[in-house]
Amino acid sequence: MARSFLTGPRTATLATLRPDDTPHVTPVRFAFDAATGLVRVTTQAGARKARNVAAGGPAARIALCQADGIRWVTLEGRATVTHDPAHLAEAVRRYTERYRTPPHDPPDLVVIEIAVDRALSLNL
Repeated sequence: MARSFLTGPRTATLATLRPDDTPHVTPVRFAFDAATGLVRVTTQAGARKARNVAAGGPAARIALCQADGIRWVTLEGRATVTHDPAHLAEAVRRYTERYRTPPHDPPDLVVIEIAVDRALSLNL
């Protein structure tokens, strides 16, 4: 049931840690690949969320939470930022499939990839 909840065109919140260890929470659109357990969030390289992930290095952990009333899912895992064209193309394809429109396409587009290792949910 959580998989179907994660395919609707909803917005989620993404929580990252700033270099001073304070949380940064921002609304995002994303695509979840249940087969690989990978979440993809497109953004600009200079965005705070991308800079936080990059600053965290390979140990960067983040959480993404999608809620609808009293139903919610939180996906947690290690994150990386990439500008690799193949990764970007896959993120854009999945985003467009989910939201029926492509994401913004700034010249510094990157994708945050979260390897999900924990999922929490309620009322799904």
